[in-house]
Amino acid sequence: MDRSSLYQFCTVLGGNGEISYLDEREPFRFRDEPDNKFHTAHDGDTWWGLAWKFFPGFPDKALMWRLLCEYQPEPVVDPTIKIETGRRIAIPSERLVRTKVFNRDNRRFNH
Repeated sequence: MDRSSLYQFCTVLGGNGEISYLDEREPFRFRDEPDNKFHTAHDGDTWWGLAWKFFPGFPDKALMWRLLCEYQPEPVVDPTIKIETGRRIAIPSERLVRTKVFNRDNRRFNH
């Protein structure tokens, strides 16, 4: 189990009653893409707030802030720790999120 995973202690009950860990999915890791954006953190920035700012068209902001944490070149393991002012935050493009995360063919568990 990956000790840097945000999901290392989370379990999910499958349809067959089997318990598994959420980190069995492939994490959304940083990729050097030409359409990445970068944000310099300001005092008071939060992962939740950044998800609202950069992904307004996505309904599940809880998922989006987790993806932002995973996507950092050095993934954020504890998103409750205050973001340091001046930190350079990598923002994946909407294209990348839609093709690598929300693409039905890329999902491990399809419902």
